Amino acid sequence: MSTTSVAASREHRVTVRTLAARKRRGERITMLTAYDFAFARIFDQAGIDVLLVGDSLGNVVQGHDTTLPVTLDEVVYHTRLVARGCRRALVVGDMPFGSYQVSSEDAVRSAIRLVKDGGAQAVKLEGGVGVAESIARIARAEVPVMGHVGLTPQAVHRMGGFRVQGRTQDERDRVIADAEAVQAAGAFAVVLEGMPAELAAEITSRLDIPTIGIGAGPACDGQVLVMHDLLGLNDWTPSFVKQYADLGAIAARAARAFGEDVAAQKFPAEEHCYKAR
Repeated sequence: MSTTSVAASREHRVTVRTLAARKRRGERITMLTAYDFAFARIFDQAGIDVLLVGDSLGNVVQGHDTTLPVTLDEVVYHTRLVARGCRRALVVGDMPFGSYQVSSEDAVRSAIRLVKDGGAQAVKLEGGVGVAESIARIARAEVPVMGHVGLTPQAVHRMGGFRVQGRTQDERDRVIADAEAVQAAGAFAVVLEGMPAELAAEITSRLDIPTIGIGAGPACDGQVLVMHDLLGLNDWTPSFVKQYADLGAIAARAARAFGEDVAAQKFPAEEHCYKAR
């Protein structure tokens, strides 16, 4: 995309129709996770297309080993903060474990709450064939749904860890069937996570809806990263991630400098103090 078209795209709100048009034109889609107002505003002004309030907040914000402890109340809260910081990006609220697995009715209630209370413009849920009915019910309730197949973190116990999916023929067939089921159920896009690049390329060519890759190679219609991986705020970086900044090191240097200045009585200095009238 040219600099001119990027600038122009920042002037208009991104919608599900925008993303569909991007796929038809062969223009790549950008998505980042966000969890608060400040970073949502930064990413929105930078021209990122989609901000996902991911249940990854369980890992990167709350410090859990998995996403499973995250509650719907917590995602609603963080979605509200992100929505407040956005003027252009499409805000997608992630449906956490337990918010849609029991029944399609629960799934619809959870999705509506993310829209009404959280300010999301769409929701995302994990799974394929097994959640197709819930995707269809949510879509019929006028809530746009993004699917998520391949490595699905909420299924970590079933998968026996965070394992790349689709390496065997059986797994490959299952992932393709899941992606096709998500589309048939009415999803407007699907995340492809943790799979061989050639499998993601095949799925992308099969589907009419956009695919958003994470650890799925370059052929997807778009790419997503967790903001803490992008910015170097984690202790380690997955092999599929390109780290674009090292804010962790910058923050550590700033904290050390602050501590040294306070210890040496260099802060606050005169210019940091209020004066009597």
